[in-house]
Amino acid sequence: MIQRIQTLYLLLASAAGVGTWFFNLWRARLVNNTYEYFNGLSSYLYFILMMVIVGLAFVCIFLFRKRKLQFRLTLLNILLAIGVVALQYLKIKEEAEKLQSQQLLSSATYLPPAFLPVLIIIFLFLAARGIYKDERLVRSLDRLR
Repeated sequence: MIQRIQTLYLLLASAAGVGTWFFNLWRARLVNNTYEYFNGLSSYLYFILMMVIVGLAFVCIFLFRKRKLQFRLTLLNILLAIGVVALQYLKIKEEAEKLQSQQLLSSATYLPPAFLPVLIIIFLFLAARGIYKDERLVRSLDRLR
């Protein structure tokens, strides 16, 4: 189980998902020199989707005997992760527009952890590729018997 490379990719995807809960993803400097932050806990929908992604990636680790199901769930997880990237962008844009309309926003910037959802997509893609290779290998060995 742990010696398979896709298991490590799924574990890294889970860790990156948990990282979005604790690290700030966006920072806005307000006119009065205070800061407003956006992280995974700032939006309930974002937090719940990240919980689903982390949980699904973790569950897929233990489905190593059911490779077809593991592959399908990993593809579903990739789609959810793409949705989270879009949701993150929209939520941050909404927050920035709200601060801009109140004329409180001085400057705003994405922080490096904002790219963790992109890393999740990459890790899940690499895991899906590893699962697919395993399935092809097992099929080829079944033909030889």
